[in-house]
Amino acid sequence: MPTLLQLDSSPLESSISRELTREFVKTWKAAHPKGAVIHRDLAANVLKPVDSAWIFSSFTPEASRTPEQKAALALSDELIAELEAADESVFGVAMHNFSIPSVLKLWIDQIVRIGRTTAYGENGPKGLLNGKKATILIASGGVYEAGTAAEAFNFVDPYLKTILGFIGITDVKFVTAGGAAQIMRGAVDRETFLKPTLERVRAAVA
Repeated sequence: MPTLLQLDSSPLESSISRELTREFVKTWKAAHPKGAVIHRDLAANVLKPVDSAWIFSSFTPEASRTPEQKAALALSDELIAELEAADESVFGVAMHNFSIPSVLKLWIDQIVRIGRTTAYGENGPKGLLNGKKATILIASGGVYEAGTAAEAFNFVDPYLKTILGFIGITDVKFVTAGGAAQIMRGAVDRETFLKPTLERVRAAVA
């Protein structure tokens, strides 16, 4: 049974990034009627930041961890288990100050773990979550896509591509709704603005 992990990071239910993930999941369910969806709402349930207890626990061999150290990693273990169970993931990302939302960074810090999702060997780092796919659905006020004048301000695409590759997920697609500020200015209505992006979201579902 195929499994999809849905990650939403915008605090607004009406946000464009959430509309994109809802459309992706709807299309994915139609294509995989027996599939399962794991939904992790990062804005509604904000994760704890990594602290010193987490760091020392993660570098302690599993067999030697105390009950307290196991408890410190319990949330991380849960989040990693969701990733491991999913064949693919879809990320709803609203660009914040040219980068990702802070709640998504908290999730990344919990799931990037030596020995669980990545490892270091003689040839350097090696991701352990191989054979999985990810689709990144981005909403941004301006237009920062490749080939545009503001491309240099886009730290979302390269960062997420790098961090997912670091844990072994190299099959990554990006769909961006750039220029959403036009809606707020009244230059275009929401439906007209979203139509081409929603079509690309549907096409991104394998």
